Amino acid sequence: MKKTFSKAAGAVSGMTLLSRIFGFIRDMFIAMAFGSSSAADAFFVAFRIPNMQRRVLGEGAVSSAFIPIFSETLNQKGKQAAQELTANIFNILFILLTIASLTLFLFSPAVITIFAPGFLDDPEKFNLTVDLTRWMAPYLFFIGLAAFSMGILNSLKVFALPAATPILQNISMIAAILIVVPQMDEPIIGLAIGVLIGGLLQVLVQLPTVIKKGYGWKKHLNVRQPEVIKIAKLMGPAILGLAVYELNLLVDTLLASTLPDGSISYLYYGNRLVQLPLGVFAVALAIVLLPTLSSHAAKGEKKELVETLSFSIRLILFITIPATVGLIVLREPIVNTLWERGEFLHASTQGTSIALLYYSIGLCAYSGVKIIAPAFYALQDTKTPAKVGIYSMLINIVLNLILMGPLQHGGLALATSLAALFNVVVLMYFLRKRLGLLGGKKILRSTIKMSIAAGAMGTIIYFCNQFWFDFNDPIGIRIGSLLACISLGMLVYAIISHIFKNEEWHYLLNLRSNKTQKISTDSN
Repeated sequence: MKKTFSKAAGAVSGMTLLSRIFGFIRDMFIAMAFGSSSAADAFFVAFRIPNMQRRVLGEGAVSSAFIPIFSETLNQKGKQAAQELTANIFNILFILLTIASLTLFLFSPAVITIFAPGFLDDPEKFNLTVDLTRWMAPYLFFIGLAAFSMGILNSLKVFALPAATPILQNISMIAAILIVVPQMDEPIIGLAIGVLIGGLLQVLVQLPTVIKKGYGWKKHLNVRQPEVIKIAKLMGPAILGLAVYELNLLVDTLLASTLPDGSISYLYYGNRLVQLPLGVFAVALAIVLLPTLSSHAAKGEKKELVETLSFSIRLILFITIPATVGLIVLREPIVNTLWERGEFLHASTQGTSIALLYYSIGLCAYSGVKIIAPAFYALQDTKTPAKVGIYSMLINIVLNLILMGPLQHGGLALATSLAALFNVVVLMYFLRKRLGLLGGKKILRSTIKMSIAAGAMGTIIYFCNQFWFDFNDPIGIRIGSLLACISLGMLVYAIISHIFKNEEWHYLLNLRSNKTQKISTDSN
């Protein structure tokens, strides 16, 4: 089971990593073209709203509600019933997403007034944000259908293709910067057009496979279908539970609009770096985890469910603990190397590094929520994560108001991290009450070993950074120095993990060894 599970997770991680690489290239172009200017702030506010829907729906909300019911229907009533359910959900979503897109288009001024009240003092910036929001309003429609297509394919154990679709989004935005932006009177509008085209491509690339699997469009609409009602009841709380992190970022954006120019951009770029390990590992693992846990829950295999969950928690901690240390220690060299050129000045690097520092503190917690929440969804309990999420949001708001004064935009990032820590601890508490022991002692022992290894790694890369990295060096030398620091740090972490006989490290080694043996056998 672990081997199959890890193979699927590896496929999703690989595609997600490729997508994130293109995402960083995209952000490099955005940084060079717009830096941390007012236009960039306006774009990031306008993009935050539809992009939040992409992350919430595409990274769990649709799947958490749809997969258990779809699997149940397919197993108990057959493929035809599952096809009718899928067609029905598609038609209902088509109508709802159309209404949502039109509403956002028509009421963009009111939406921006709510989410960026600080822009009201700058009419030009406010109007530009409204225009950008209207351009990107149809993206809500496209990304909603793309997320549903992903849910269908994941239900059928097709993971790689849906995970690859965001690559098209990034390529579209890069192309827009190179081709469309220079032709526009207001250049940033060209970037919004790239977002729109990217959303459309994400739908179109998945439809052929969905149709090939037998789940094409049918003339079927019944909002009272029992399965639809059940999915709706599950999806509402699931959206809220999974949206907590994104809503907290939205609150950060709202409050950052009252801070000096560039604050929103600093938060965006800082969060983008945290999203790399979060998206490549935690989200990928969560996508594969839900069908596995749902299968255990449906068969009453409580022991297997707990073992799979405990293993997933330890595996994600093995990756995110050193990632947290690395991002904190190397924050300025990373930001400088990736983005400091063109309109992205050294002041932007410093502001982004502050945001990255405080967002990184919560990386393990963000990842933990992505792993633990699917256990509730597999048990068809979406209300508990939603309730805990509401309290987490309230804590985030209170901490934002307390910390933004002394720490400015850094305080907003720190508040989000602390709220995420609260979220994951309380979720673990309720899950333990529901399932009993979750292998806590084993998780604790592994965490102590990982922390010691990560501490040694952090010490090594700190001194390497001091000796090797110079902000005034040419970009090629800076890239080489940064990669050398990261590589040495990873080597130190691996060696200490091996000495400590860390189970997760040896599992990954065995997985790699088995893969190498298979390749060798195939070649012979």
